[in-house]
Amino acid sequence: MPVSYEFLRGVLGVLCVLFAHMAGRSAIAVRKRRQKLSKFYGWVVRAAVCALGLSLRHPLDTIDIAVWLLSLAAFAAGWWDASREKSTEDLTREIFPE
Repeated sequence: MPVSYEFLRGVLGVLCVLFAHMAGRSAIAVRKRRQKLSKFYGWVVRAAVCALGLSLRHPLDTIDIAVWLLSLAAFAAGWWDASREKSTEDLTREIFPE
């Protein structure tokens, strides 16, 4: 039994949103010089291929626009999440009580 194209469009949409989130996180890592620029381009290309794959067999519809908007929001969320300073807890007193 073959898989329907609508299911595959849904899978591509979810992958596009996830790849956009990782592209946002990678953009901050490149900006802070913790990662090479090629990794950022890899996430952007993955997200773009998935976004273009959504409209391959269908005309432009609300699913395409919704996935693109969600991808932009996921990119912004990844950017914001990676740009915040994360403090590390000092657990030495809890692990090694005096």
